[in-house]
Amino acid sequence: MEDVIQIYTLPYDPQWPVVCFDEASKQLFGEVRLPQLPRVGSPALVDYEYERKGVCCQLMTCEPLRGWRHVTVTERRTRRDYAHCIRDLVDRYYPRVTRIRLVQDNLNTHDGASLYETFRPEEARRILNKIEFHYTPKHGSWLNMAETEINIMGRQCLNRRLDNRSLIAEEVDAWEVACNVRKARIHWTFTLAVARQKLRKLYPSIED
Repeated sequence: MEDVIQIYTLPYDPQWPVVCFDEASKQLFGEVRLPQLPRVGSPALVDYEYERKGVCCQLMTCEPLRGWRHVTVTERRTRRDYAHCIRDLVDRYYPRVTRIRLVQDNLNTHDGASLYETFRPEEARRILNKIEFHYTPKHGSWLNMAETEINIMGRQCLNRRLDNRSLIAEEVDAWEVACNVRKARIHWTFTLAVARQKLRKLYPSIED
């Protein structure tokens, strides 16, 4: 836990960016009956009945100190999807940095093995040489700021019925662009001192 918190307190260094990664699923719902548009003085009328149309996934990457984020919408979240996101991170978004400090949870697909299963060994090694992994602890995924970004995205642009992956991708892209233009940042206040005070029961008891 302290490793991740300490990473967040480092001063901004464009050659060693701190980037967070997380994933989320979104159920696709279609309307059985089209909603009635609102009239003056009256709300829209939406039928409670809906039709399930599957699931899609959002792979969130964000750099909190720069106020930047990117979301990839996929059909599934497999090792291959993860590997391609990491390669895009290295080659497309951060091609000139020394190394990326990547904060993520300890899901079994979030490791170097996913890259070796997807790419040739020399390509996987090249990508991994640009990544420095920092994992949130078990039951501590809330420490990942990408999870916060996902929650904000859900409230601001995915908080209604959407029935296909392309529509979700369009909505997410518009939200992403707007947030990046504003350079919207997370005001992180959970420091090591706060953690040691609020979570002191989790620390071992050391007697002099």
